[in-house]
Amino acid sequence: MSAPARRILLVKTALDGHWRGLSVVARALRDAGFHVIMGGMITGPEIVRAAIDEDVDLVGLNVGGHAAVVERIIAELRAARPELPIFAGGVLPPSTCRRLAELGVETYPPGSSLEQIVEAAQRLTGVEAGKA
Repeated sequence: MSAPARRILLVKTALDGHWRGLSVVARALRDAGFHVIMGGMITGPEIVRAAIDEDVDLVGLNVGGHAAVVERIIAELRAARPELPIFAGGVLPPSTCRRLAELGVETYPPGSSLEQIVEAAQRLTGVEAGKA
């Protein structure tokens, strides 16, 4: 009997209305065997609640350009579930990537490959490649 699929919560952190990237990433993660929960555009407290209620193994934040908002969400997640890994993607300028890296959050700006994102999810959730 195989272990249940690792659970990933994907959420948007801004009301930018761009869904294509998040949808493509969700599909790649599903194809790799992960159980993906699409949280949509929800607030920091709602993200924390979903991470707890869904008992996720990883949170993926789609950043809409507001680093301060994302930093606040990361702080809220870490207060509630300090062991929970977080990664971020979206329109991330180098300065935001540096700020998030200082918080221990891996970033995947435009140009990152789906393979890089899937490999990160596998590594961050402790899954062997191909066995989510």
